[in-house]
Amino acid sequence: MSDTTQERTAYTIVGAGAIGGTLAFALARAGHPVTLVDTDRAHVDALRTHGLVLVAADGSRTSIPVTATTPDDFTGPLERVLLAVKAQATRNAVDWIAPRLAPDGYVVSVQNGFNEELIARLVGGDRTVAAFVNIFADVAEPGVIQDGGPGALVVGEPGGAPVSDRVRALVADLQSWGPARASDNVEGYLWAKAGFGAMLAATALADAPMADLIDRHRPAMARLTAEIFAVADRRGVTLEAFDAFDPRPFRQGADSAVRDAAFDRLTAWLRTQPKDRSGIWRDLAVRHRPVEVTTHYGDVIDHATDMGLPTTLLRSVLDGLRELEGAPHTMSEARLDALDALDALVDLVDLVDLDGPDRLAPRSAGQVPPADEQAEAVLRRLELHREDMVADLAAYTARGSASDDLEALDACLAWLRQWLDRRLGPPETEEIIARAEAGDIMIRRYPARGATAADERPVMLVGHYDTVWPTGTLDDWPFRREGDTISGPGVFDMKAGLVQAVWALRALDVLGLPRPAVTLVLNGDEETGSLASHEALVEAGRDCRLALVFEGAADGAIKTARKGVGLYTLTVTGSEAHAGLDPTAGASAVDELARQILRLTELRDHAAGTSLNVGVIEGGTRSNVTAGRAHAHLDVRVATDAERRRIAQALADLRPVDARTRLEVTGDWNRPVFERNEDVAELADLAKACARRLGHDLAEASVGGASDGNFLVAAGIPVLDGIGAVGHGAHARSERTSVSEMITRAALAATVLTTLAEK
Repeated sequence: MSDTTQERTAYTIVGAGAIGGTLAFALARAGHPVTLVDTDRAHVDALRTHGLVLVAADGSRTSIPVTATTPDDFTGPLERVLLAVKAQATRNAVDWIAPRLAPDGYVVSVQNGFNEELIARLVGGDRTVAAFVNIFADVAEPGVIQDGGPGALVVGEPGGAPVSDRVRALVADLQSWGPARASDNVEGYLWAKAGFGAMLAATALADAPMADLIDRHRPAMARLTAEIFAVADRRGVTLEAFDAFDPRPFRQGADSAVRDAAFDRLTAWLRTQPKDRSGIWRDLAVRHRPVEVTTHYGDVIDHATDMGLPTTLLRSVLDGLRELEGAPHTMSEARLDALDALDALVDLVDLVDLDGPDRLAPRSAGQVPPADEQAEAVLRRLELHREDMVADLAAYTARGSASDDLEALDACLAWLRQWLDRRLGPPETEEIIARAEAGDIMIRRYPARGATAADERPVMLVGHYDTVWPTGTLDDWPFRREGDTISGPGVFDMKAGLVQAVWALRALDVLGLPRPAVTLVLNGDEETGSLASHEALVEAGRDCRLALVFEGAADGAIKTARKGVGLYTLTVTGSEAHAGLDPTAGASAVDELARQILRLTELRDHAAGTSLNVGVIEGGTRSNVTAGRAHAHLDVRVATDAERRRIAQALADLRPVDARTRLEVTGDWNRPVFERNEDVAELADLAKACARRLGHDLAEASVGGASDGNFLVAAGIPVLDGIGAVGHGAHARSERTSVSEMITRAALAATVLTTLAEK
C-alpha cells in the first residue's frame, strides 16, 4: 500500500512488547489503524490512558493514540496480524488467533526464533507470512517503548516462495518504521539471526555491555555461532547478512583474520546502539521472568541431534540461562569464563567428516588428548548438562515399571527406545526379545568410535528397567528434587544408573573421545530374579570383553563381590489326626518343620559370609487338627562357591527327626556367586585409576545383594558392578540419589570406557 493511499490498512498486533510496540508506533504514526492486544493488563491500561509512548535515544518522548485491549476483551475478526509474542507463547497466541482470523487474513511472525512452521500448522500455510526482525527496542515501563535505533526487517512468503503482492504491500507499510524489505530467503536471515542471537544470549550470563562481553570472549562466541551455522549449512540454508553482522566469517573453517575483522565491525556497531544489554538480560535481571531462547533454540538442537552435530556451547548457554531464571543475582562473567574453558576443552578435538555427519574426532590419526585432559573434558561437559540429566531422570521415573505390570513395562520400554534414539542416535542393531510373563529384553549395539585397543570386542552395559514399586506408587510418591537430593520410586535402583550410562556415552561421542563398541542390554525382570532374562543376558555377553553393571553403588563404592542367592522351599508331609480325641495318632508336619528350622539355623556362618533366613512359614489347617503339611521358604546367601556347595549338600542331606514325616526340598540357586577373581580385581584397579583422574578416590565393596552381574561372572565374563547411582534406600520409601554424584559417576563410566578404547 503506497503512502498516497487515503485509506490506510488496519493491523492487529498481538504482543505489545518491544518489537510489537515499535512497529505499532511506526504504523500508527503513518496513519494506519492499529489495535494492540496484550495479556499484561497494566500495559494495556497505560496504552489506553496515555497512548503508546516511544522514548528516543536522546530521552525525548512522543505519544500516539492506539487501540489497546486484552485478549479477553477483544471483539471482532482479525485480518492482518503481526504476531510479536515471546516464542514460548506462540501456540497459545495462535490458538486464540485462529478462530478469529478472516479467510483472507494472515499472520506475520515478527518474533525471534523459528515460529512459521507452528503458525502454519495452526492457521494454514496460505495464511502465514514469514519475517525476520532485528530490533533493539525494549519496554521501559507500562505503555512506554525505548527506541532501539535502526535495525533490520525482512518479510517473505514461507518456504522460500517468490515474493507476493501481499508481501510487497506489507513491506511498503512497514517502511514507515525503517528499512523493511522483501525477500524470498527469509529462512537465511532467521538462521543468521540464530547465530547472532546466540552470542547476545550468552552475554546475558553476565551483567555487562554486550559489545564488551563479545569482544572479551571471541573464541567461545565464534564456536557458539559456528555450531548453529553448521546445522544451517547441513540444511542447505544460504545465510544472509544484516545490519553489521555478516554470518560467513563465523562459519566453521572461516579464516581467523576475516573473523576478527567481523568481530571488530560487530562490536563497534553494538557500541553505537542505545541499548547495551539484551532483552534476554532484561527478562532475567529486571522482569524476573523466563527467557524465550530456551524455547526457540530447541529447534536448532533437535535438528543438530538428528544430524549428529555437536551443540556443546549452545547447550551450555541455555543451561546457564535456565539457572539464572531462578537466581539472576548469580549473573557473572565467570560463567563466560567457564564457556571459554569449555571451548578450550572442545578445542582438544576438531570437526571432521566421518562417513556422513560431522562429529568431533581426534585432530589427526592416532592423536588423542592426554588421559587427564580427556577426564576433565568429560566432567566439565557433564557438569554443564546436569539439568538435562535431571530432566531425563524425572521423565524416566514418571514411567512406572513394576515387575508384575506387563503393560507398564511395555510402555516404559517404548519410551526408553525413543529416549535412547534422541540421546545417542539410532543403534547399529537392535533386538527386542519378547517374554510372555515378564518385561521384554532390549539389546542395542553401538559401533566403536576412534578405538585403538587391540581387543576389539564390545563392552557390555547392563541395566534393568523394572522396579519393585507397585503400579500407582507414583500417585502419592512422585519424583522430587530438593537441592542435591532426588527421591522417587526406582531413582536409585536403578533408573539414575541408566541415565548416567547414556550421558557417559553421549559425552564421549559429542567430545569426539574414543570409546569401544558397546552392547547395551536392558531387562524387565531383574527385581524378580531375572528368571526370564538371564540366559539371554549371558548369551549377549559371550562376545563381550567385559561388562559394566549400572546398579547402585554401595555408599559410593563399586561392587567387586556379591553373594550367591538360593531360594528354597522345605516342605514337610505328616499325617493328620484329631488333636483332642487322638493326639498320638498323627504325625505333625509343623512340629517336624520346627525341628528342621533349628537345624537350618546351624548352617549359618557369618564369618564365611553365609546367611540363611527362614522368611515365611505356613502349615496345618485348624488348631484342633494335627498338621499334615507345612512349608518354610528360605533365602540363602553365600559369599563363595565352596559355601554354596556346602549349603546345597546340607539341604540335600536333611532327614526327618520323626520318621513318620517326609521332607522335600525344592528350589535352586537363583543367582550364582559373584567372586572377586583376578579379572574383576583388574577392572576395579582400572576404575580406581580413572576416579583419581577425576579427582577422587574410589572404594570397593562386597555386598549381600545380587544382580545380573552374578550370572555374567559365573559365565566367565569380567564384571565391574555398582558403577551406577550413589544413594541409599533401595526397595524402601527412603530411596534417594544425588544430583552431583550423577555427574561424578557418569564421568567415571565415560572415563573407564575411553580408557578401555585405548587399552
